[in-house]
Amino acid sequence: MSVSFSNFPAPFPATGKNIHTVTSDRFVLYGGSATICQSFCGLKLWLLDRLNLKHCSKKHGLSESKIIKNQDKLDSHLKTSSSNDGRDSEGVSTLSVPNVTKRPTSKLQAHSPNFPVQSDQAPSLCIAVIGATGELARRKIFPALFALYYSGFLPENVGIVGYSRKNLTDEDLRSIIASTLTCRIDHRENCGDKIDAFLSRTCYLNGGYDNREGMLKLSALMEHIEIIDFLAAYLPQGGFEANRIFYLSVPQEALLDVASTLAICAQTQKGWNRIIIEKPFGFDALSSHWLTKALLSKFQEKQLYRIDHLLGRNLIENLTVLRFSNLIFEPLWSRTYIRSIQVILSEEMGVQSGRYFDGYGIIRDIVHSHILQTIALLAMEPPISLNGEDIRNEKVKVLRLIRRLEPSNVILGQYKATFDDKVDVKLNSLTPTYFAAVLYIDNARWDGVPFLIKAGMGLIKHRVEIRIQFRHVPGNIYHDRFGHNINLATNELILRDVPDEAILVRVNNKVPGLGLQLDASELNLLYKDKYNAEVPDSYEHLLLDVIDGDNHLFMRSDELTAAWNILNPVLQEIDKNNIAPELYELGGRGPVGAYYLWAKHGVQWTED
Repeated sequence: MSVSFSNFPAPFPATGKNIHTVTSDRFVLYGGSATICQSFCGLKLWLLDRLNLKHCSKKHGLSESKIIKNQDKLDSHLKTSSSNDGRDSEGVSTLSVPNVTKRPTSKLQAHSPNFPVQSDQAPSLCIAVIGATGELARRKIFPALFALYYSGFLPENVGIVGYSRKNLTDEDLRSIIASTLTCRIDHRENCGDKIDAFLSRTCYLNGGYDNREGMLKLSALMEHIEIIDFLAAYLPQGGFEANRIFYLSVPQEALLDVASTLAICAQTQKGWNRIIIEKPFGFDALSSHWLTKALLSKFQEKQLYRIDHLLGRNLIENLTVLRFSNLIFEPLWSRTYIRSIQVILSEEMGVQSGRYFDGYGIIRDIVHSHILQTIALLAMEPPISLNGEDIRNEKVKVLRLIRRLEPSNVILGQYKATFDDKVDVKLNSLTPTYFAAVLYIDNARWDGVPFLIKAGMGLIKHRVEIRIQFRHVPGNIYHDRFGHNINLATNELILRDVPDEAILVRVNNKVPGLGLQLDASELNLLYKDKYNAEVPDSYEHLLLDVIDGDNHLFMRSDELTAAWNILNPVLQEIDKNNIAPELYELGGRGPVGAYYLWAKHGVQWTED
């Protein structure tokens, strides 16, 4: 028996146990007419896709001929075979569909991937990197995806599409990213084979300068990959699940246009769609509001993943573990026992070219997301579960309770640099590269406890850490044994990320020997000594969270609003030229005014 569907451009799903083999141009099915009829259920899926495509074309005013040109899904389809009355030499019924190369060719056909077939019944996953030729994609996103693939956290049938406006081929993209791919230091088995396998699952699409046309081509290419994987698996339940992730590594000015056309023309109807958006998330409260409103008109909140790579560090993930799984910490976690909390992020190297002098500065780039999110995780109440929404609910409560920053509690700085320093010297006179501030949370747990922030570039050392300083022991009978500086007797919990990730607890103890001499010592858990494992890059951690649907380290829309409300008074003063950054030497300790600010609130930076 031979059946031909000469007008259908895509193969149809069939029941797996009826498949004998898949040759280069033929489906081979066991059974008679009744069995073959069951295999045509996929026609409904094709019709639905076709109707969705026409709906998209009407919205954008695209002609049918252009849609057909952009919707060529497969390089070659199965052709009609009329020999032997539709039966092969083994008497097995065959179903064939003509090759669509008879239709007008398109750029998509030229770049259609030839993925290796994987017999895997897991849901299909396609990841599109929009802006694939940019520095971020080359240095961070693709290496992180490969690390997940190498470690087994991506399905074998994953499809990765690089999308940009450059005229490249699949091999061009593969050669660009191949040099950035490395295997785990502690686990290098089959490294070369894994790299080759990953690159074989990666393809490139030139989207051109028309986002509407480009997104149609992207959707068609992703459906091509999904159909190939489906044909390999032949899921027996009918239909198949196809999930998509879109990483928007694009400039802020292009974000809305790309996101809007993606929402209409590139989302799958056979599974979930998740959209990753890079910071900054707006320029101020007003611009962030309109950006959020526009995004939520196209996507659901649960689809949006606003990524900040600094929140993917192991230090951040460990905050809730230390707090809520250790009895020795949680009972002390309040104003009753904690005197102050310091959050420090300092970099010794100059900032990358173009990162700050475009007007965003350190407040919008680092403080708004990373610093305030860290404080929220430190100060929030215990969530009812580890579900991402439950954790976000507690974070936003804390952010809403933080007092709006007053300019009197803020110190801004800007490093002084020359052309010999090999850093940005074209900074706007009001663009801060250093931010220090004191925050207060108006609730019962933290009333009166200062949260001190220091974030700066071009400083004397690279340091990322959190220091929880406890109160003095009331009526300490050993106070005269510590000398004049009672602060030396203060207990501290230090969570360090850079340099050398560690957890340290500063305690007072007796120095061995005759007499009574006290010393402040550190109990040290140094990760590199304790754990013989390479720490994954933060992008790996966050991308895996997106795949798993874990959104607790990604800012929700109400968290964005609450964070901007805290910073808005200071940003308005900067915009009115009422606050000028204090200059500091590149490679120094930062503005002198910061030390007076700490003294004003009765706190000394203990690192000094």
